[in-house]
Amino acid sequence: MNASTPSEPTSRRAFLRHGARLLGMTALGALGGALAGRSRSEGWVWQIDPAKCLHCGNCATECVLEQSAVKCVHAFALCGYCNLCTGYFEPEPNALTTAAENQLCPTGAIQRTFIEDPYYEYTIDEELCIGCAKCVEGCSRFGNGSLFLQIRHDRCVNCNECAIARTCPGDAFRRVPASRPYLLKTSHAQ
Repeated sequence: MNASTPSEPTSRRAFLRHGARLLGMTALGALGGALAGRSRSEGWVWQIDPAKCLHCGNCATECVLEQSAVKCVHAFALCGYCNLCTGYFEPEPNALTTAAENQLCPTGAIQRTFIEDPYYEYTIDEELCIGCAKCVEGCSRFGNGSLFLQIRHDRCVNCNECAIARTCPGDAFRRVPASRPYLLKTSHAQ
């Protein structure tokens, strides 16, 4: 009996077989749609892995934005709050004062606040930060590495192919879920 001819009635076995195929394809389509919808709703963003960053300076110059979306952030839990912060001061400062000639940051984005002798707190003014990584290099080379770079997602346009990522010599840029957009620096990520 040929189930494909329209004049003959469909057998129960053929009906069940076609129904099972249709049900299977519908289930696969629904599963695929749910997974695609979930990945679209979660989304992906670019971020810098602090453990791979080489502090090369490309973040300041290679971003498609006029002022880079990459900013320095401070891991306060790692900071020594020292009087001579090598992320704040030039390697051999004239004096331990906040005078511009003694500061490492070319834009004055790092603010130094006295806490108690001999401790100071260092904060980043992100509006002034250009992502040049000079402070990160100083802090990582001579200090404890509490300063590191991150992409700020309120500024980033999330290019499909990040211009900075293409030129990053340390291959530090990667896509991360938008629900967990920041890669925090820990004492293990040096």
